[in-house]
Amino acid sequence: MKKSCLLALWMLLPVLPVAAQQIMYSNLKELVEERGDTLTTLRIEKRTKNQIYLMGGADYRVTVDENPGLCRYLKSRCYAVRMDTSLYVNCRKMRYKRYRFGQWYAPAFWLGGKVYFCAQPVGQAATSTMAPGDATRLGGEVGDALHASGLVHARVYYELDPETGKSDFVSRERMLQLLEPHPALRARFEKEKSESAEVIGQYLRALRSLAMNH
Repeated sequence: MKKSCLLALWMLLPVLPVAAQQIMYSNLKELVEERGDTLTTLRIEKRTKNQIYLMGGADYRVTVDENPGLCRYLKSRCYAVRMDTSLYVNCRKMRYKRYRFGQWYAPAFWLGGKVYFCAQPVGQAATSTMAPGDATRLGGEVGDALHASGLVHARVYYELDPETGKSDFVSRERMLQLLEPHPALRARFEKEKSESAEVIGQYLRALRSLAMNH
């Protein structure tokens, strides 16, 4: 009888709700040190394509129900949040050269001591990388803004250096550098033609998987 009761209990355990680990980091130092404030009420939702097109910004919205004060903090001052193993950085805090990414959060992960996040192409990433090589380009911020507006749903990867707080575009050249210790992966990547997040992300995740297995 006892054995059957224990068996029934073990069968029920996998379906019992488990609270997700939610951590809020107020700045880059806290993120690096993995020292943030633990919460239990964060809600992360994927923004629709229409929302992104009309209002700009990143792919994820982070809120707390019935707490407008904390919602304002998450939107404007919080640096990053973690939901279990998923990390999201606040694009309002990110910079690529003189360019900003707008509001809301982008998915991110650690790799080799750097943070890689997926966001809209801006600046050089929008004009010289995502646009066709023979396209007529306008100069200056106006030209950059026009090209970026046409790429509102495009995504590329950026590399955040925690020592400087600066972000750089993960270009084809940078990806080749990262793949240098892995000749087979590098050879495969050399056949790729795109620097989109879809392509670059495959190889970043492959490097992350290799790092985790060692």
